[in-house]
Amino acid sequence: MAAVTSEVTGFYDDKTGSVQYVVVDPSTARCAIIDPVWNYDETAARTSTESFDAITAFIDARGLTVEWILDTHPHADHFSAGVLLGERYGAPRAIGEKVVEVQKLWKRIYNFGDDYPTDGRQWDRLFADGETFQLGNLDAHVMLSPGHTLASITYVIGDAAFVHDTLFMPDSGTARADFPGGDARTLFRSIQRILELPDATRIFVGHDYRPDGREARWESTVAEQRATNTHLRDDPSEDEYVAMRESRDATLPLPALMLAALQVNTRGGRLPEPEDNGRSYLKIPLNQF
Repeated sequence: MAAVTSEVTGFYDDKTGSVQYVVVDPSTARCAIIDPVWNYDETAARTSTESFDAITAFIDARGLTVEWILDTHPHADHFSAGVLLGERYGAPRAIGEKVVEVQKLWKRIYNFGDDYPTDGRQWDRLFADGETFQLGNLDAHVMLSPGHTLASITYVIGDAAFVHDTLFMPDSGTARADFPGGDARTLFRSIQRILELPDATRIFVGHDYRPDGREARWESTVAEQRATNTHLRDDPSEDEYVAMRESRDATLPLPALMLAALQVNTRGGRLPEPEDNGRSYLKIPLNQF
């Protein structure tokens, strides 16, 4: 039986190349928000809500009911607006259960104290591989998809798969695997698992960096990815893929916001606790990378 079609609207953040999604069950007008962006200007150390405002305007204009706020992983290139949206709509926030391993890893990197919890309590639900849930009348399930990060998961909602930073659009290839906890061999195996979904499954990516200046795009299919993805179309072996990925990753700079974003996103999208003057401060590990 074919999966039911979900209605998907993408919201593109030009600064970071990130795509955030509102996924709607048309039969119930219930929706999920996936990977929402909380804008951050690093030159002024100031947060703002342009992306949040675009999503809430869309949801409110349509009269949608927010049923889930879903993170695919703790992002390295933007702050998560999950907490802000959870407060606005009263919807539960979820992420994959392996986020606790990411929290432990970055707790060591930042040298956070014992008051920094690493048990995932910052979210309302931690999904395990294979776990199912409902979005209105749509069936949804979770696939653990590590490699880019330890905690990366794919949400399959109806006929749509939200693959975060595992696959990009076919002309851009696949995600890097050199962040702390990343692994190119694990990424290859996660990609193969995604490509085992039915050919017509719609693939929605977490980023698009607009190669050659083309318009931003974020939707393809499993069949298109298998046939035309620049890193996969020649059917590389696992070892060939790992060699390509590791060689390419060695040339890439860190994302500009990574060291700021991870201490917010491993808290579920919360700023560090304010100090005695009422201000929050970010902590940057020097000479770590």
